[in-house]
Amino acid sequence: MDWDNLRYFLELSRSGTLAAAARRAGVEHTTVARRIQALEKQMGAALFAREAGGHRLTEAGRQLLPAVEAMETAVLGVERAVPDASGGPTGVVRVGATEGFGTLILAPHLAQFTQKHSGLTIDLLALPRMLHLSRREADIVISLERPTRGSVIVTKLTDYTLHLYGQREYLARRPLIRTRDDLRHHAFVSYVDDLLFTKELQFLDALHPPERFAFRSTSITAQYEAVRAGAGLAVLPAFLADRDPELARVLPEEANFTRTFWMSMPGEAKHQARMQAVWEFLKTGFTY
Repeated sequence: MDWDNLRYFLELSRSGTLAAAARRAGVEHTTVARRIQALEKQMGAALFAREAGGHRLTEAGRQLLPAVEAMETAVLGVERAVPDASGGPTGVVRVGATEGFGTLILAPHLAQFTQKHSGLTIDLLALPRMLHLSRREADIVISLERPTRGSVIVTKLTDYTLHLYGQREYLARRPLIRTRDDLRHHAFVSYVDDLLFTKELQFLDALHPPERFAFRSTSITAQYEAVRAGAGLAVLPAFLADRDPELARVLPEEANFTRTFWMSMPGEAKHQARMQAVWEFLKTGFTY
């Protein structure tokens, strides 16, 4: 029996769609479809039920799954025993992260990492929303909330700080800020409340409930640009704002916050060489 057919069977059973399975395997979706058809012909039974939302295992598919998972474990054991046989990790790994952290911190490091591993492709999803492992939106997710459900591996990646910032020219022409109460004289830049994807990004009510928002956006990059343009004050990540000489911290002793990034991946992926390589690099490969 062709192991490649079985490997694509596993990917489709885990991802639920041809497109996601193809991405995880690093092939075209037509290749996955063709392999599944060949396996079903060989087995003499339909292994998946085709539905509007994707592919669901049939009873025959569910019966086959444990045996194929055992084969995968054996194959991965051989690969680990001969780590250099394949010349390094290969395939596609999709990493999901928040917009600012993904763009400014992860992107340059992951780009350098791929130069050392020519067989590896990194898809970086740097988005202003929560990404879900359960929906197979990404292979590795870096989030502000620690996952508590499902069979996932979770580790603390790093803490980061946020502070209140304003453009220096804006601060020079507006009322001086000595206390939190002085913030009532200022406009603010922030997230769109009903589109805020995590409570971990709620800051301003704890600092001083704004009387007026000048600008709101789902994008932290857009907020940063609005502050640079002099629209008002905003709580921004230090890794984004501290590099800009046009911005200054406001109430530095009081207006500071600490948040944590958590990294997670599906439990069944922990033995995959490409996942291990990216996971270990993100965890210990550089300083945040």
